[in-house]
Amino acid sequence: MGFKFQPDKKRETLNKTIRFPKELVERIEKQVADSDSYFSSFVIQACEYAIRDVEAEYQADKKEETD
Repeated sequence: MGFKFQPDKKRETLNKTIRFPKELVERIEKQVADSDSYFSSFVIQACEYAIRDVEAEYQADKKEETD
């Protein structure tokens, strides 16, 4: 399943400073404008998607080692 942008969720947050390449910011802002949401929400959801993918890959690799 691919990344699917969802509406904002209200939750406790912390501030972090991060630098993005200008082109990436422009691409994210275009997606955000089309979805009536926020830049931060998009980035958070993209990170959550990436983490789930990495964790699933790790589990698959671990399973292959035991088989």
